[in-house]
Amino acid sequence: MTVPSPDIAGLLKDCQNGNRRSQEQLYRQFYGYAMGICLRYSYNRDEAVEILNDGFMKVFTRTSLYRPEVPFKMWLRRIMINTALDYYRQHLKHRYHEDISQAGDLPNAEASALDQLSHEELMEVVQLLTPAYRVVFNLYAIDGFTHEEIAGQLGISVGTSKSNLARARDQLKQLLIRRCHECARSSR
Repeated sequence: MTVPSPDIAGLLKDCQNGNRRSQEQLYRQFYGYAMGICLRYSYNRDEAVEILNDGFMKVFTRTSLYRPEVPFKMWLRRIMINTALDYYRQHLKHRYHEDISQAGDLPNAEASALDQLSHEELMEVVQLLTPAYRVVFNLYAIDGFTHEEIAGQLGISVGTSKSNLARARDQLKQLLIRRCHECARSSR
């Protein structure tokens, strides 16, 4: 059984009692970790901050639901992902959906240009995916959900989850090729 560190356990207890200082300390301590999760699921930084704040509100109001045998970061991660998915479902009708079949073929890029992309640049490219593709890609490729779990979370069929993942990969490939060509052109 994993027991949270005494600092976390005390913070959570104080948060449960409504202690604002403890809430702020917990927020500051896990801001970067939680923001990284929120950024993967959001369209932009402002959206990520909104998801982050909504997620922390859930943390503060539901600390009584935390089970000490679960590592705190895993519990926090689950809350942030679920909050991001809730946000996605609520705002889905407001998003423009790009049809990937409309994308033209791009020429192959040099492998060395791809090797020069940083983690941040790769995450920027993931952010360019259409919302439906980005959510499925993040859930499957980054957070390790199965297609059955994704289908249940998003209210879609397993086939749609698999299709969105395949299309996300294709779209990522095209976006990376385009980015590599831009990098190669700028280094000349």
